[in-house]
Amino acid sequence: MTARYKKPASAGVTLPSAGVTLMELLVAVLLLSLLSVGMVLTMRVALSAMTKTDSKLMANRRVASVERILNEEISGIVPVSANCAAGGQPGGRLMFFQGEAQSMRLASTYSLHEGARGMPMILEFQVIPGEDNQGVRLVVNEQWYTGPRAAGALCVGMGPDAVSGRPSPIFVPIQIGANSFVVSDHLAYCRFSFRDAHSRPQPFWVEHWVLPMLPDAIRIELAPLAPDPGRLQPVTLTIPGHVTRLPLADYQQELLLGR
Repeated sequence: MTARYKKPASAGVTLPSAGVTLMELLVAVLLLSLLSVGMVLTMRVALSAMTKTDSKLMANRRVASVERILNEEISGIVPVSANCAAGGQPGGRLMFFQGEAQSMRLASTYSLHEGARGMPMILEFQVIPGEDNQGVRLVVNEQWYTGPRAAGALCVGMGPDAVSGRPSPIFVPIQIGANSFVVSDHLAYCRFSFRDAHSRPQPFWVEHWVLPMLPDAIRIELAPLAPDPGRLQPVTLTIPGHVTRLPLADYQQELLLGR
């Protein structure tokens, strides 16, 4: 039995080695870059959609919150009296309420600062120009109602109403400051009107309240400066009053008379 002879490998021949070419490396880098760019663009689109959704949700919540706050404040109206001063001297006692197209004062049991119903607060609503005179905004001030004397300091006397000629209280202008709370902003307009249920033959709405009693309903007309069909929009609110007693009435005498 003879062994098979193996020819030795030639010293000048090199064996093949594993690896990649420069072209293959460039293609791999290019594919990886395209994949990274696609991922970044997808993340940007997703984050942008999330931001828009959050912005719309917050705007809708803000509008709903404004409606809830106005309903709570006005439906919580309470009948209180004020000693209207005239020339520094105490005046007659009257129902505390100021109702104008752009200004409104009332006493309510609801407070934004307190966050719940409690002691009566004097609320001062005022419509002022918006930022850079773009549209208008609705702001409100709050202060404790401590009695007829303190509330009467907001009234400087009595005078004839410019429209009806009836005697009506003259209130000091509402001051807007650092403690004023912006209820609603970016509005095309905002105005108040008040329903007179005692008028005949049927109740009607007025923009200047002069009667010595509270209105049975208050309307707040709101409209957005830039309407967006994709979001909740401020709407006109009609809030009924629930006051059945007046602070100046003699209820003890009525009870004695059997009314």
